[in-house]
Amino acid sequence: MDLHYAQGEAIFTKVNQVPRQYPYLTEDIETEVVVIGGGVTGAIVSYYMSEAGIRCTLLEKSRIAHGSTSITTSLLQYELDSNARELEQYTSLQNVVRSYKLGLKALKEIDNFIQVYGNQCEYAKRDTLLYTNKQAESAQMEEEYKVRKEAGLPVDFIGSENNPFSFELKGGVYSHEGGAQLDPYQYTHQLLEVSAQKGLNIYENTEVIKINYLAEGVELETVYGHKVKAKKVILATGYDTGRFSNRNFGTKTVTYNIATKPVSTLEGWMNKVLIRDNNDPYHYYRTTQDHRILAGGEDIPFNPGIFDEQAADERYDRLEQKIKEMFPNIPDIEKEYTYCGAFASTQDNLGFIGPDTKHQHLWYCLGYGANGILFAILGGLMLSKLYKGEKDDDLDLFRIDRFDGRGMF
Repeated sequence: MDLHYAQGEAIFTKVNQVPRQYPYLTEDIETEVVVIGGGVTGAIVSYYMSEAGIRCTLLEKSRIAHGSTSITTSLLQYELDSNARELEQYTSLQNVVRSYKLGLKALKEIDNFIQVYGNQCEYAKRDTLLYTNKQAESAQMEEEYKVRKEAGLPVDFIGSENNPFSFELKGGVYSHEGGAQLDPYQYTHQLLEVSAQKGLNIYENTEVIKINYLAEGVELETVYGHKVKAKKVILATGYDTGRFSNRNFGTKTVTYNIATKPVSTLEGWMNKVLIRDNNDPYHYYRTTQDHRILAGGEDIPFNPGIFDEQAADERYDRLEQKIKEMFPNIPDIEKEYTYCGAFASTQDNLGFIGPDTKHQHLWYCLGYGANGILFAILGGLMLSKLYKGEKDDDLDLFRIDRFDGRGMF
């Protein structure tokens, strides 16, 4: 696990066996597109490139699906980190709704993938709940409900008088089939297995140390001296962008996660809905196929927080206590796995997808925010089209330079 961006014992790399190990690069090669990063984002982008018939090579400096991928809870929702009205100071309400619908598009893409290639990653569709337990914030929830309802999204408003859950709720937006969950480790490996059959070349333990920009493309140098020539390079390195770009892409925090031992009941948790509260920072909760509860949140500044073990232990305990308070009818809640890692946020809650403003052959697919996997899917769709000369208008929402000169970070 990447020391600087993830710490602890992540459940998904602990409970899963390694389905396949990939070789490291031992020769100079040429390809059309090279993707740097063997996490879930790199796997998604490589899948869409391979699906489009583009010769693609993926390079991972360590092990496939470790680092930040291992710590994601993969609680997938079309909504953004902040409420729609809160985001109007950074973007338009139209763009927020547009982002919601793009999230639903990405969710449908996952569902289509599973329908074609089978469910090897514990994928499950889920309803979602955004709620507050504070009366003063109930009006905010009603406004969020109205925004989504007017946009044609299938939502209900829940108040204290019709609350079906065991925890206190003053206002909530219940989204029907607004999300999904999966095992990110298994999903990454399944994507790569499918992509390899379509011609993707995959190398792990192959660290890229330098990108040389050429007139017609790029040349990558690896730690063992081998080189990769390509027409385009796509950074899918998550939060580890410093060696290839001096851009400040977002505000980093540490987010904390726990996974409980399997529980005997989920009484008080209707429909195993994906749950997020309206706190700042917020908390989020999901279940697993083997009846565990995953919880996350309690964010603090990344530096020096990632190295603060005492702070981590305190937050793991808080998360466990929150679950117990929310679900008093579940008698056997006990945390088993505890881990934390980097989380990056932006003012408009969107990631960064598209070409660099300085180097035309350098592209990014950075799924920052809670919707990272969904943003990666949108990135894979749009970048594979862009490589073939077709620009998607939605790419403008994620453009790299949208905050330049505005002092947003």
